[in-house]
Amino acid sequence: MDPRPDLFDELRVVTAGGELDVTTVPAFARDLEGARHGAGRLFLIVDLLGVTFMDGSVLDPLCAAWEDCHERRGWVRVVHHRPAASLVFRVGGLQDRFPRYASTQDAWQDVPAGRAAAHRPA
Repeated sequence: MDPRPDLFDELRVVTAGGELDVTTVPAFARDLEGARHGAGRLFLIVDLLGVTFMDGSVLDPLCAAWEDCHERRGWVRVVHHRPAASLVFRVGGLQDRFPRYASTQDAWQDVPAGRAAAHRPA
């Protein structure tokens, strides 16, 4: 499977901002569900760069999106930069499922944050 889809119709981006907690996650979950409408292969980038706080309540909707996309021969990649987001994924045991991407472009090209610096021209 090519890690980068050839058709942009198969790629969807969900962007979140502010706080993601038990009170705001239902709207986030609806956004994730809405992005997965239709049938066929699906690639989903979740951009959390604008999120100032998140707790473990984001994990259920992200895992549901991951399972749906994988069943459809696609993927979910998460863009974030705050240490607290990495902590949520680590505590949830999901850092391998959701490695950190520094930008949507890096997510599209499947260049996780740790490898991104090595791939950029000097």
